[in-house]
Amino acid sequence: MRIRSFLLGAVCMFGLGTMMVSCSDDDNNGLDDGGSKVELPDSRVYILNEGSQAANNAGISLYDPENGDMIDDIFYRQNDSRLGDTGQSMIRYNGSIYVAVYGSNYIAKLNAACVQEKRTSFISDPDLQGGVRYIAAEDGYIYASFYGGIVAKIDAATLEVKAKLKGLGANLEGMTICDDNLYVANSYEIVFNPATSKNDYVYKKEVKVVDLKNFSLKETLTVVQNPNKLVEEDDNVFLISWDYSDESYVLQRIEPKNNNKVSKIGYATDMAAGDDVIYLVDSRTDWSTRTTTNTFCYYDIKAGSLVSTSFLKDAPAELTSKSIYMMSVDDESGDIYIGTTIWANGNGTMYRFTKDGRFVEKFDCGGQNPKAAVFFN
Repeated sequence: MRIRSFLLGAVCMFGLGTMMVSCSDDDNNGLDDGGSKVELPDSRVYILNEGSQAANNAGISLYDPENGDMIDDIFYRQNDSRLGDTGQSMIRYNGSIYVAVYGSNYIAKLNAACVQEKRTSFISDPDLQGGVRYIAAEDGYIYASFYGGIVAKIDAATLEVKAKLKGLGANLEGMTICDDNLYVANSYEIVFNPATSKNDYVYKKEVKVVDLKNFSLKETLTVVQNPNKLVEEDDNVFLISWDYSDESYVLQRIEPKNNNKVSKIGYATDMAAGDDVIYLVDSRTDWSTRTTTNTFCYYDIKAGSLVSTSFLKDAPAELTSKSIYMMSVDDESGDIYIGTTIWANGNGTMYRFTKDGRFVEKFDCGGQNPKAAVFFN
């Protein structure tokens, strides 16, 4: 299905036309659309486009799953400013959107219309200058991982940094929350090698478990080296380590209710969670021909088994060889979104499937390197 781009909706004016308000304020959709300059659908998928490093071209696009309409870079249209350098992480929490921008090193709070309400920059903070990576939310706080081995506890309403937990490693990456514990990947550090006069990457084998009740380190788990992405589903934590030693991306399960037991499940380069299922893709590239082959499968949490059958029933043929950059699941509808990239050579493409794996449509992401998605229904 060909995606239709829609233009800015009619701008609603109040009084003498000096104040703009949302055209959908009267829709009673329960969303905070204050300050919107465009007419917005009730159902929304916001897509974070990472952009290219140091190019200041990160952005957020809006897709309407009901009508297949699209607004490219809704963030710019609503705020008259660019998102910045390297969009890293985006979540929905308490009806708001929180986005972490790594290169520009800040976190912003946006309302449901993608209008910025708060922004906190970490550039001048000597502890947090390494750059913000991933974010998670619990009990009124945003938790953010940083290069430099620090997790910051941030008030979700004001974006004020309330506490910092230091000494968790070198470069922290993905994080997720389960049972009042924050699981954080300690990924790697760069060490100067005097023998070669070059920097070496030293990969870590740690997931840090932080007790959120007292914001302290509870324990350190040993995992496959270079842990990166973490998701929670059905009171379990799933982890992908980028183990470059044998060019494998290792999928692991952490069981919080079983003393945080760590088990290897299989191989996957990306994953998304939804309704007791972990959707997986394992991408392998033959560098002699630069040909990528994607294998889709899923992990049934209730059964505790990896199912080799693809969760996609009628995927377009090109998806078997595209460079997949993200996967995400709409918790409400169960729809599965798979974002692909052509790196710095153009915009990414999103493929949408129903919960049972039927192909719905594909569309231009409106920016480079789709990184994350959040959903409003």
